[in-house]
Amino acid sequence: MARLTTFSRLLITMAIVAGVFFAVKTFLPGLTKNIGANPDTEQVADNSSSAPTDKAAPQEAEESTSKSSSWGKTSSYTPTPFSYVPPTPNGGKLKAVVELGATGFNSFIVRIDAAKNWKLEKAEFGASLVKEGLATDEDVKSGLKRYIADILGFGVGPRDIHFVISSGAKKVDVTDKIIGELKRMNYVVNTVTPEQEAKLALRAAMPKDYQSSGFVVDVGSGNTKIAWYTGSAPTGVEGLGSKYFQDGSTTDETAFSDTKSKATRVPAAQRGTCFVIGGVPYELAKQHRKDQERYTLLKAFDSYEPKGDKQKAGLNILNGIAAATGCKQFVFDWDANFTIGFLLGL
Repeated sequence: MARLTTFSRLLITMAIVAGVFFAVKTFLPGLTKNIGANPDTEQVADNSSSAPTDKAAPQEAEESTSKSSSWGKTSSYTPTPFSYVPPTPNGGKLKAVVELGATGFNSFIVRIDAAKNWKLEKAEFGASLVKEGLATDEDVKSGLKRYIADILGFGVGPRDIHFVISSGAKKVDVTDKIIGELKRMNYVVNTVTPEQEAKLALRAAMPKDYQSSGFVVDVGSGNTKIAWYTGSAPTGVEGLGSKYFQDGSTTDETAFSDTKSKATRVPAAQRGTCFVIGGVPYELAKQHRKDQERYTLLKAFDSYEPKGDKQKAGLNILNGIAAATGCKQFVFDWDANFTIGFLLGL
């Protein structure tokens, strides 16, 4: 070793340096990757799809609400077959009820027997006495006389014609004028609250055979009434109507949640069949009514293509009820109306 010259020692040193260089080039990238990795970060990344961080949660939750079916875009309602034929009246008597609504008169002539079985004989919707905003008392008087004469001509006795003022009609200016003229003609004018409307709709739309297993929903523009029987006593709750979007502050999500919350009050044993009436259900049912059937089983709600904001809102309300109750039979009744419930209670 002593004989090694300075040049020889330089060669040996260069060989050692070269060996270290190739070793570093081969092993250092993997080593630095392992050293730089953070075990906690990898665990969060692996679980991010199911457990987002708190910082990301609000945004992701908001996106999930708007894109998912949580407020009713996808229906939880899958209908099961429905078949029921209501009993026909045995004899009975003709009675008429005239509803003064927010947009006009609706009239119904019904045959009712002693057992309260009933059959709709004639219906007229949207008579324009209110729409026209009749100018004078004489206009109101002559218009009402013509309207009543048509009912009398069908065979209804003068004392069997009844007038009901809906809760929405009270806000129309001409209503007071019409009420005054009816009273001068010796007719009793009956006013009802939304709660009373719910109970009357229940009386008309709920068949006796379903009182212990079903409930009734009336989807109106201003409110939705959900009603059922507790024993023999009518029970009801009021929710948002199919024009809730007009206030500019009620979102679809809010309406769905509110309706769902209200509908959970329907007893579990009475969620089998929902008899539904109202404007939006009517528009849905007429798309696939068969002949002149009394009852039309509504299809899965997400199979309907809503036409306009009102239908969209009505479907949202129905979806909220379906989500709360799990009901598999939403049946539209073509004949029932809360004013017919008024007749049945006389």
